[in-house]
Amino acid sequence: MSDTIMDRGTGWQVLTEHVQDHGLRRHMLAVEAAMRWYAQELGGDVEHWGLAGLLHDFDWEIHPTTEQHPKDGAPILRQRGCPEDVIQAILAHNTEGSGVERQTIMDYALCACDEITGLIIAATLVRPAKDIRLIKVKSVKRNWKDKLFTAAVDRDEVRQAIEDFSGVAYDGKLELWQHIGNVLTAMQGIAAQLDLDGRLAKPQESPAP
Repeated sequence: MSDTIMDRGTGWQVLTEHVQDHGLRRHMLAVEAAMRWYAQELGGDVEHWGLAGLLHDFDWEIHPTTEQHPKDGAPILRQRGCPEDVIQAILAHNTEGSGVERQTIMDYALCACDEITGLIIAATLVRPAKDIRLIKVKSVKRNWKDKLFTAAVDRDEVRQAIEDFSGVAYDGKLELWQHIGNVLTAMQGIAAQLDLDGRLAKPQESPAP
């Protein structure tokens, strides 16, 4: 086990060593942003909450089953100095595979922020501008209602994770669309890091002379 406590720079190094897929890296950056936003909102440790979001799927490419991920990745994180509360949150975001239950507000926040980022990213990429700063909650709501849109995102699981987070952190007063708005705001703040600042839009053709 490392004697050095992991900082964000080391966390990013661990991520880039183990994750090559651009889409997965984007997802983890998005969850990091959402977690940092909620840490500031709730008085949590911003760096620890951010690391939990940044690294929660770091081992998916080497442990691509729910039985392995993230349980088999935890020893790697410990070796690199990842704080135990961060590892706890990462393990608890897949209780089925890890056997680790959610305990802290950070644990619940990670589950609530995880899958919804995928829907927001997809909602951005299907629009011509490809700019998350132009996305509104009502746009995400339309996509949410279309069960064929990002069908892999289980709406019931997402809703339950948000309800659980709301219960432990907001006395049950955090509503689904309020939460999605918060996550969207966090992601809009790092639009360039996510490559969702319009750079992926096709250039418009010049009109014929």
